[in-house]
Amino acid sequence: MTKIRVMVVDDSVVVRRLVSDVLAGDPEIEVVATASNGKVALQRLEQTPCDLLTLDVEMPELDGIGTVIEVRKKYPKLPIIMFSTLTSRAAEATIDALSRGANDYVTKPDGVANVAAAREKIKGELVPKIKALTGVRTTGKLPLLRSSASPAPRPTTSALPVHRTGVITLPTPNRPITGVISVSPPRSSIVSAIAIGVSTGGPPALQTLIGALPASLPVPVFIVQHMPPTFTTMLADRLTRSSAVPVLEAAAGMKVESGKVYLAPGDYHLVVDRGPMGTFLRTNQDPPECSCRPSVDVLFRSVAAAYGANVLALVLTGMGSDGTRGAEYIRAAGGTVLAQDQATSVVWGMPGSVARAGLAASVLPIGDMAGEIVQRTHAQTHKPAIGQG
Repeated sequence: MTKIRVMVVDDSVVVRRLVSDVLAGDPEIEVVATASNGKVALQRLEQTPCDLLTLDVEMPELDGIGTVIEVRKKYPKLPIIMFSTLTSRAAEATIDALSRGANDYVTKPDGVANVAAAREKIKGELVPKIKALTGVRTTGKLPLLRSSASPAPRPTTSALPVHRTGVITLPTPNRPITGVISVSPPRSSIVSAIAIGVSTGGPPALQTLIGALPASLPVPVFIVQHMPPTFTTMLADRLTRSSAVPVLEAAAGMKVESGKVYLAPGDYHLVVDRGPMGTFLRTNQDPPECSCRPSVDVLFRSVAAAYGANVLALVLTGMGSDGTRGAEYIRAAGGTVLAQDQATSVVWGMPGSVARAGLAASVLPIGDMAGEIVQRTHAQTHKPAIGQG
């Protein structure tokens, strides 16, 4: 069996040893080299080829961001996972590293004093991402938060409309799913809300998508990106700086307004609640769903209830299958679901699950998503959007 060759880069001897020991305990992974900073890592990459790099954010001589920039010059396809603390400074640097070519990130254990807990965190979060980014099939769950709570209910089969007009061809190693798949009813004449679910590879994908939306966007956008607290704050700020539309970290009680983007806060589910006084946001810390909080399924269920057939949902790059159950609710309500294609996804887990379930009206490259949103919303700008305010 060919093992996944990993290089561990961190300025802490303790962290390097801890990560290396955990990874070496997996039969599918081999730690082929370690390095104390980015400068050393670049030298060792020349001598010891690897399949993936784990990279500390804050290091002397050449830090994580600088290392990502240099690695991408010579190794544009080498998967990189940032290994970051939960501080504001590290979160901002991690978001920057992701925008410059890093593929994903894992937050470090709060401390290494509790070695057993630190090992479990690394094993539960870093190992599945290493395997996903190198193409090894995993259990399909994103290891963020675990819960023994009962899973959310699915809509009954009889409640799901069947409008398939074509046959879906499942991907083969040489032929990924891409292009339009005719599985949905004709487009609704009105789109009143956009809902987006995304995980691994999300920040660059969102920067591409949200950055291409016009300031005249006539509907609100709701996003769940699998990220912890602080990281979502930094991501909202970065997206706002590079977009024509304002991106806000959602907070309980916010009134929904057209032309604004609302990003679920880390560790909180985001719920859209429409009532006689208008449409407002709610957040909660109910049990994780699909091992995630925030969960795409939770958001999608709420927008299906609030906007019915007038929802356009997008499922973008990410591990696992969060969003598939929520997409069933959106389809049952008459809404439309789009999925990012395999070629432009960092990990084709979430969008692939939706596509295979026959829930996606189209499977599109990330670069085409904004145009699709504009086409579906701006044709109606002369009409009042439903459910706003």
